[in-house]
Amino acid sequence: MERSDARKLVVDLLEEEALTIGGLIAVHDVEDEFVWRLFRSLDAARRKALRQLAKNDTAGARRRLRPRPHPAIEEFLANLRRA
Repeated sequence: MERSDARKLVVDLLEEEALTIGGLIAVHDVEDEFVWRLFRSLDAARRKALRQLAKNDTAGARRRLRPRPHPAIEEFLANLRRA
């Protein structure tokens, strides 16, 4: 896959995710600060992914220990890894 194709894939995926999350936020009472923090985090993830594409870095960084993620997040990640 060309780097430009991979970049477009990342951007398109995040756009779909933003629209999905936006739909949920529109119908649920969500605090404004939560929405800002969530989308700042997504933007940081976008920048990181695009930086890695630009560097063509396939080694990846060593993960830091974190608290266990929510089960919904674990399921999403498992689905990604199976695809």
